Amino acid sequence: MPNRVRKLLVMSAGLLLAQATLPELAAAHGISGRASLPVPSWLFAWAAAIVLVVSFIALSTLWSAPRLQEAPLRRMLRLPVWPVPLCGLIGLGLFAVVIYAGYAGVNSYTANFDPTFIYVIFWVGVPLASVLFGDFFSAFSPWRATARAIRWTGRRLGVQRTAPFSYPQQLGRWPVVAGLVAFGWLELIYHNHDDPSLLASLSLAYFVLMLAGMALFGIEEWSERGDAFGGYFNMVSRLSLFEVRDRVLYRRRPLSAVAAFPVEPGTVAMVLTTIGVITFDGASNGVLWNSLGPHIRSFFSSLGAGDPASDELADSVGLLIALAAVSCFFFLGIFGMRSVSRAYGIRELSHRFAHTLIPIAFAYILAHYFSLLVWQGQAIGYLASNPLGTHADLFGTAHWHINYNFIDSTVIWYIQVAALVVGHVSGLVLAHDRALSIDRSSLEAVRSQYWMLAVMVTFTCLGLWLLSAVNT
Repeated sequence: MPNRVRKLLVMSAGLLLAQATLPELAAAHGISGRASLPVPSWLFAWAAAIVLVVSFIALSTLWSAPRLQEAPLRRMLRLPVWPVPLCGLIGLGLFAVVIYAGYAGVNSYTANFDPTFIYVIFWVGVPLASVLFGDFFSAFSPWRATARAIRWTGRRLGVQRTAPFSYPQQLGRWPVVAGLVAFGWLELIYHNHDDPSLLASLSLAYFVLMLAGMALFGIEEWSERGDAFGGYFNMVSRLSLFEVRDRVLYRRRPLSAVAAFPVEPGTVAMVLTTIGVITFDGASNGVLWNSLGPHIRSFFSSLGAGDPASDELADSVGLLIALAAVSCFFFLGIFGMRSVSRAYGIRELSHRFAHTLIPIAFAYILAHYFSLLVWQGQAIGYLASNPLGTHADLFGTAHWHINYNFIDSTVIWYIQVAALVVGHVSGLVLAHDRALSIDRSSLEAVRSQYWMLAVMVTFTCLGLWLLSAVNT
């Protein structure tokens, strides 16, 4: 048996053992009641790890040249002018409903339009739709639509104004990272996060901030790097098969747009933050945090913090721990890759392989929030007719209810596991293709990817760990 194959089998055995044992430790998020699985959950863990290892072996033998480093586009059709302003008007209309419902509606997270729309439809539904249809949010974004309307009006009036400042290149995507962390903290940690009036105020503040950024640095420049939601949705939309450029709809090769994701300061942190926030969301409901969290809360209480403040401070620490843990997993793989070849430094390798985590980030989104979207997302049907919670029935749907039999929890569990496996296999494909493009030989590329296999299996293990045991 060749030495390379023997090493791979030994590593695979260790990864399979870790994959099979860890998932029994934590609680899942998003499923109501225990899933009646026809096979034990540990078997899914073994199967998922086997799929990853087999995929790695297949890639190392059958994928000998890079195929994703270029993103060829196939033209499909030319789009008319009117959809973009129409989408912008719809986005502004929905934004107006959020503001009006937040201030004029009832102070109830179940009866008011805002909490469900922001936390379910916007935060969860838009990323999933972006993978299906491409970066459509850029057309619906209310702040971007407003800025474009102001620019169009100015040009009609003969005012040709350019942005007074160039966007600082060293700032990169760090504003997106800060926005994602802030929104994650609001949703997962702040006790009053479902107050409609607070959500309306924060939405208005964000709207003004985005307009100011676009006025200073340019609409497109700020939308890509300064808008947390625009940057986040654009990142996951690179998994889509569709792209619009200059009003032309193109179809692109799967994963090629992910490989072409431009890397600049903050890009690695943006992808890791996406995974880290979702990791904390799942872990905060599990036995690990339920054991550790009370001790941290007691520490802050001993310093004089009240109950809400000590809870928020402890959970903030937990969020930082989750972000640090996810970052350590990734950089452990990067350090391991550098042990194979020192042709590239740690920073350069992390930049070159940051895109491999994008399908994993989306896999975490889908696996973790799919049940929330298919069940709680139904509430938008009756909330749209009664956004203020005042017994209105604008569209005749106020009598609708959430149908929890719409999809079985077991089916959801299968979808979640499939999302994790497909996402991590996609990450392996991207990592292998990138290694072939930068390493001196295919053998060196395969050797360097032993470590990325470990990273992918670790993230799969973490994802299944968050889904394995459900609260009854």
